[in-house]
Amino acid sequence: MKIVNLPNALTILRFLALPFCAYALFKNSGGDSTWQIIAWVGFFLVGLTDFFDGRIARSRHQVTSFGTLLDPIADKAMIGTALIGLSILGRMPWWVTVVIMTREIGVTILRFAVLKDGVIPASKGGKLKTMFQGFGVGFFVLPLPHWLFIPRDLFMSIAVMLTITTGYDYFVKVLRKK
Repeated sequence: MKIVNLPNALTILRFLALPFCAYALFKNSGGDSTWQIIAWVGFFLVGLTDFFDGRIARSRHQVTSFGTLLDPIADKAMIGTALIGLSILGRMPWWVTVVIMTREIGVTILRFAVLKDGVIPASKGGKLKTMFQGFGVGFFVLPLPHWLFIPRDLFMSIAVMLTITTGYDYFVKVLRKK
């Protein structure tokens, strides 16, 4: 199977778009609502490529080990860019960033540690976690009115809970295989 295909190209495009997303997030010290919306659009488009690369890969039978491994790393790079940027700007609590990034880095290291046994694809819970993280972080990127802060925070709380539970589940599954 070829490594160079449309799904893998979309995954690589996600990595290449992240510096622009970060630039937009920090533009004018991160307080410019126009640039906040531009940053949100950038992160949203990057997130859409995640949705499409998987669908295209499965529908065209272009699933590769390279893509299966790189896709979740691209997800982590996207969420990490947004979380760290938002925390630096003081718009996301650092503890949320630390919890999510610790889980994401831990699972990535675990994926590499068991790579010789084959690539472990993302579970349905992991995909749900990714969706909640993406939307949750997106709400923090957008210049929302104060009355939407409670729903935004509740959404992010669900994302944190899914992050912890799916991370635990992932480690348990790997340990049971050993």
